[in-house]
Amino acid sequence: MHQSFSQLILTLFVIYCTAVSVQLFYYLWFYLATLKYRHPETDGNLPPVSVIICARNEAENLKKFLPLVLEQDYPSYEVIVVNDCSEDDSYKILGEFLAKYPHLKVSTLTKDPLFPHSKKFAQFIGIKAASHDILLFTDADCYPVTNQWIRTMVSGFQPGREFVLGYGGYIKSKGLLNIYQRYETLFIAMQYMGMAIKGIPYMGVGRNMAYLKEVFIRNKGYGSYTHTISGDDDLFVNENAKPSTVSVEFRPAAHTRSVPSSSLTEWVKRKLRHLSTARFYKPVHKILLVAEPFTRIIFYTLFIYLMLTGFFWQIVLGLFILRFLVTHTIFFLNAKKFEEKGILPLFLIFDIFSPVINLILYSGTIRSKSHSMPWK
Repeated sequence: MHQSFSQLILTLFVIYCTAVSVQLFYYLWFYLATLKYRHPETDGNLPPVSVIICARNEAENLKKFLPLVLEQDYPSYEVIVVNDCSEDDSYKILGEFLAKYPHLKVSTLTKDPLFPHSKKFAQFIGIKAASHDILLFTDADCYPVTNQWIRTMVSGFQPGREFVLGYGGYIKSKGLLNIYQRYETLFIAMQYMGMAIKGIPYMGVGRNMAYLKEVFIRNKGYGSYTHTISGDDDLFVNENAKPSTVSVEFRPAAHTRSVPSSSLTEWVKRKLRHLSTARFYKPVHKILLVAEPFTRIIFYTLFIYLMLTGFFWQIVLGLFILRFLVTHTIFFLNAKKFEEKGILPLFLIFDIFSPVINLILYSGTIRSKSHSMPWK
């Protein structure tokens, strides 16, 4: 009995060491990449740009944020707002902006009970209306942090590049939910940007990304996932981006900020909508995205168990401290680079519980019908 227990402990110890190794690999290979990355020098070329925004019942946000998009320091660009079946004052507000800004275009979709549609259809209407080859996307509840947003994002279109993946953070406010949303957004950015830098582009965020119109046409729009409620951003990148065609842009001048979910219910609905697309990712991307949180759960679980048994406790504790120092340092430096303040004190708590939260929510997307979730 004692021998079999010792063998079990030894096996668990080896698994624990393996989990630590996988965790360190992700941080030192992918998440460190954003800290080591150096944006290329711009060639001074400023091609015309079409900014596309889909809006459904976003009157207040359009009033506050649209001028920040319309007043960018850029020589030639248009802003296309697709007013998607809004029932508030969006039409009136957009009409006022049309009189003031000649480079604003508005496409209006009316509600039709016989033709319910997702955001992708509104996005398609915006792309069809675009006059220029460079398409830059954001949302109606987002705003660019500076008037250099377009200029900085466009600088990523070096020769051969078809996608530019930007950073879209959330507005800082009070409360634990806000801190968690900003933590998760930063962590996801470390993932998709770090993996893109290392030659594995798998997603972008519609709050701040750009690609060439020719890419959209060449790949027949949203292709095989037209039926999904989401995916206009991450699935489009996942299916069409190649290592040599993607740039990342996360300098502060290129950041956007979005209105965060104000309630837990609203946040859960948003998460379910976003997670509903994960099942359509390429198999290699699924494996890479599952391996990190899975080994994280194993790491914390076995750390507690092995420390309670007392076997190899010095090594177990030493590896815990090593991972703690590496993860906290890299996350802290990324938070500083992405200008996300006030997250680090809760990083350990979020690090422990976020894989469990995402697992519970993802299981909810499997049970639910994704087409029943509205895009807004």
